[in-house]
Amino acid sequence: MSWSSLYPRPRGLAVCFALCAVLGSPARAQTAPSDVGTWSSVMSWPVSATHANLQPDGRVMFFGEFAEGNLAPRRWDPATNTVTSLAHPGYNIFCAGHSYLADGQLLVTGGHIESHVGLPDASLFNPTTASWTRLPDMNEGRWYPTNTTLANGDVMVLSGEIEDAGDINELPQRYLAASGTWRNMTGAVLKLPYYPRMFLAPDGRLFFAGPSRGTRWMNTSGTGSWSTGPSSRFGTRSYGPAVIIDGRVFLVGGGDPPTATVERIDLNVSSPTWSYVASMLTSRRQHNATLLPDGRVLVTGGSRGSGFDNSGSPVFQAEVYDPATNRWTRWASNTVYRGYHATAVLLPDGRVLSAGGRNRRTAEVFSPPYLFKGARPVVSAAPTTVTPGTSFSVTTPDAARITRVTAIALASVTHAFDQNQRLLTLGFTQGEGGLTVTAPANNNVAPPGYYQLFLVSDTGVPSLGRMVRITGP
Repeated sequence: MSWSSLYPRPRGLAVCFALCAVLGSPARAQTAPSDVGTWSSVMSWPVSATHANLQPDGRVMFFGEFAEGNLAPRRWDPATNTVTSLAHPGYNIFCAGHSYLADGQLLVTGGHIESHVGLPDASLFNPTTASWTRLPDMNEGRWYPTNTTLANGDVMVLSGEIEDAGDINELPQRYLAASGTWRNMTGAVLKLPYYPRMFLAPDGRLFFAGPSRGTRWMNTSGTGSWSTGPSSRFGTRSYGPAVIIDGRVFLVGGGDPPTATVERIDLNVSSPTWSYVASMLTSRRQHNATLLPDGRVLVTGGSRGSGFDNSGSPVFQAEVYDPATNRWTRWASNTVYRGYHATAVLLPDGRVLSAGGRNRRTAEVFSPPYLFKGARPVVSAAPTTVTPGTSFSVTTPDAARITRVTAIALASVTHAFDQNQRLLTLGFTQGEGGLTVTAPANNNVAPPGYYQLFLVSDTGVPSLGRMVRITGP
């Protein structure tokens, strides 16, 4: 079997919305947004948001499908609801990999010549200057590669097809951030599915979690090496997302026909194994999973039907998973089918952008129920940089009401997987007029770069996300 077969702010918030009575169709019954949230009206965008990246300034960069004939990336400002054009890197970055460096620049690797034929190009996008810097080419083309930022700020680039379906680039390459050059990981040559679900583990190794059942550990020192990991329970989860929360990886749905099952593995323990947790309420593939400030996982879009991208069996209703209670809850339904080539991004105001889909040049914004449960906690002051292994102060008049502090890495999502997203729950103590917060222990837990810092109140309402840069070694 070839690897290719594995993947053959609106200005106002509505008072209520129509809850979906039947999955896959617009809803009928009226329900309070404090229970299920609400969706904005559908926005028309000039290109499909096949790739979407939250920038350190809170705006969202996106770029779309090759068939649209307009390759320039765009940038959406949630505060003004405006879309502007950005400079083009000089080649087609559709189907590229991307993750953030420690300084907030976006590393974009590979790109598109035609289906299953990748480019060796690589570039950095600077969101402050909105400019591109070309880097030395990689060893060969990569179509659907994955970028994973490492503890020292380097980035490991894995997989991606070269010239044909199943023609995988088996040589991982490490982008050396200090010199802007590549190191060939000749000790770790391995054929992986494209867009592999990769995570930096708390012990500093990389963990390949899927979509295939067999998992692997990658030692990133020197020229690298692989060792066998524990097999997951379900099997192949093509076009199913994966997320990491406090060192625990969750695989959510996917497969063909789609499954509702969800698995978890705790990478903090010495001999981790996979186990099932509560299943979703609806089977899905081609959906997105987005980490929320309160530690829950929002699932949007996807298809419950068999086949690659079955728009005839859409899932409009969102649902949310609470790891603390191991329970899924149905939330409000959106309007447009968001399947293959759709993206979802957590915004600093706690809403979630849901955009794109195959040849769908539209976007919607979801306001979760926590935005209708009272006043937000206020962050009066917070540091702009945080050093692992230290403590830092956050000034807030709501210190007595805070029950949770989280940090969520900037989204960098495409093809049902966010290559940069992770959530960290931070310890804290309450004091007069503020909190003393414990930073992540090290950069294995928190790769260097920008994170959204949230305070969550005793009623579950998050503050506005404050951008904080976690420093590297």
